[in-house]
Amino acid sequence: MLRLEGVSVSIGAVAILRGVDLEVSAGEFAGLIGRNGAGKTTLLRTIMGLQAPASGRLDFESQELADLPTYRRAGLGIGYMPEDRRLVPGLSAEENILLPAWAADADDAKVQLAHIYNTIPELTTLRARKALQLSGGQQKLVALGRAMMAGRKLLLLDEPFEGVAPVLARRLAEVISGLRKSGLSVILAESSMTHAHGLLDRVFTIDRGSVGVRS
Repeated sequence: MLRLEGVSVSIGAVAILRGVDLEVSAGEFAGLIGRNGAGKTTLLRTIMGLQAPASGRLDFESQELADLPTYRRAGLGIGYMPEDRRLVPGLSAEENILLPAWAADADDAKVQLAHIYNTIPELTTLRARKALQLSGGQQKLVALGRAMMAGRKLLLLDEPFEGVAPVLARRLAEVISGLRKSGLSVILAESSMTHAHGLLDRVFTIDRGSVGVRS
């Protein structure tokens, strides 16, 4: 489904990704494990089109992504959950979830929204609340729902368990595990395997911008 070949990214004069090769198959849950600063976020942002590669090739379902803007990639079925959530504070939880559908002019937003509420029932009680009124953990759930609105085929999850209470981390793990029933592919970036253990089919390691396969 997703293939990266020789992808390198620099920010200013600093090389962040170095010739990354990576493949994720349809329905596969892949982990991207590395310490802070190893390049995890940059790799996910590059797949999403938020960071331009200096060299290399990115293909999604045999279509080259290089010239596609972020909203077009979302239209292909790729969703991104950033580590810092990036919700719009003055919008309601539901409005934040719907943002990708509005940007991509999706005609089945109501159907997908119902699917998201069915998958994460907690969101139904938060739907009318402003994002700024939500706790950090609740914002994580909304950010996951927003990623699902666009991510009909591939979800890019950046540190979904970071900074949340253990009980919510377990709940997030349950929700992510349950996404297998939808046939989604997932790339889950984490600094350790603490919460990702048992969720993943394959684990990639990343260190100083270079990616290898752990299992």
